Amino acid sequence: MDPEKDLMLLVPLYEHPADRPEAWELLIRRAGRLHSVVLNPDSGPGNAPDERFAAVAGRLREAGVPVLGYVDTDYGRRPHAAVVQDLLRHRDWYGTDGTFLDQAAATVELLPHYGRLAVAARAAGARTLVLNHGVHPHPGYAELADLLVTFEGPWDAYRDADAVPLWTAEHPARRFCHLVYAVPRGAPAAELARQRRAGVHCAVPGSGAHPWGTLPYALEAG
Repeated sequence: MDPEKDLMLLVPLYEHPADRPEAWELLIRRAGRLHSVVLNPDSGPGNAPDERFAAVAGRLREAGVPVLGYVDTDYGRRPHAAVVQDLLRHRDWYGTDGTFLDQAAATVELLPHYGRLAVAARAAGARTLVLNHGVHPHPGYAELADLLVTFEGPWDAYRDADAVPLWTAEHPARRFCHLVYAVPRGAPAAELARQRRAGVHCAVPGSGAHPWGTLPYALEAG
């Protein structure tokens, strides 16, 4: 069995289309493998529209791929109004049909804050809402989003990660995503994702301060 075949790919490609056109072309060609693509012009939508990002976002949507606008929430410290402004800029400038809320808090105390952000994202037209906690959050967050990123980190940490919390069994695997970087070629990242009940994942070779400028190995095979 090929462990990749029943896993969808959420791809955060944080590279400008002018700098890496071949990477964006590959994403569009492999549209059938993709759960979604995260659009991140400048740690968010930036201060003005970028025609190159608008063009690739349009082509991805035409290929049937949900395009998620990247928005940093700074673990609940970023003001609600600033987050909502980014949501609206992504929608208006790039036609995004979903939202990727990064650096999402995981504690029960901040559930109300993220509940309000979820309402705002849906009101802004987000059909797919992703919360990137990077760890397993309080179970209440599963009621807010379509997809929870419950791991983000390097391969060494992923390989040795703790067991999956029991509450995740109450939800289908497609509700959980693992983002893994610094992955050696041939490492069984997809197998571990399946074992840990993540139906969506991304395993890339990139490392250091900017790992998400590389594409997942899974796209190489088509």
